[in-house]
Amino acid sequence: MLDQEMLHALLSDWPLIQITGKAGIPPEIYRFTYNVKGLYVSGSGEILERDSHILELNLSLGYPRRAPQCRMLTPVFHPNFDDSMVCIGDFWAASEGLDDLIIRVGRMISYQEYNTKSPLNGLAAKWAAQNRHLLPIDARPIAPPISDKQPASPPTDEPSASLTPLPAPSSEPEFASGTGDPWSEKIIIAGEGQST
Repeated sequence: MLDQEMLHALLSDWPLIQITGKAGIPPEIYRFTYNVKGLYVSGSGEILERDSHILELNLSLGYPRRAPQCRMLTPVFHPNFDDSMVCIGDFWAASEGLDDLIIRVGRMISYQEYNTKSPLNGLAAKWAAQNRHLLPIDARPIAPPISDKQPASPPTDEPSASLTPLPAPSSEPEFASGTGDPWSEKIIIAGEGQST
């Protein structure tokens, strides 16, 4: 139920990612529509852009210890996608939330994130390695802005000044530069706060 409430609060007014279906009480299966640019292979073998993608996410019996099962219902040409699954095993941890996962899949579709070292689709990995100058396919921030109830700070010339960073548990975090996506800051902070 907490996952459902969090996803609805996060995505209710965000046009790039929408919850377009769910099953179960509380939901065990979700369907998300991503309105971001990605790639697919046409019937004639051409690599073309697509503006809309549908993901089905199934919370496995061992969730959250076991990663949710993700599969695309629309074709995606990406090193970490195949016809039956999305490779999320490299970064899933029980402490990661569904919100983190949903944002990460959107980044993957748009080629803001990809791993060519252990691909599900070798041809897509080779294409991505040879065409880095074309990536990302969609550079927009995939995550909705992180809202905060505090008063707005005065505008500055720095583009990241409007972002409200989350408090770091111990020391000042170093954020990924140039992403323009406040969600990447959340993921980095969450990773630093985990005990080993």
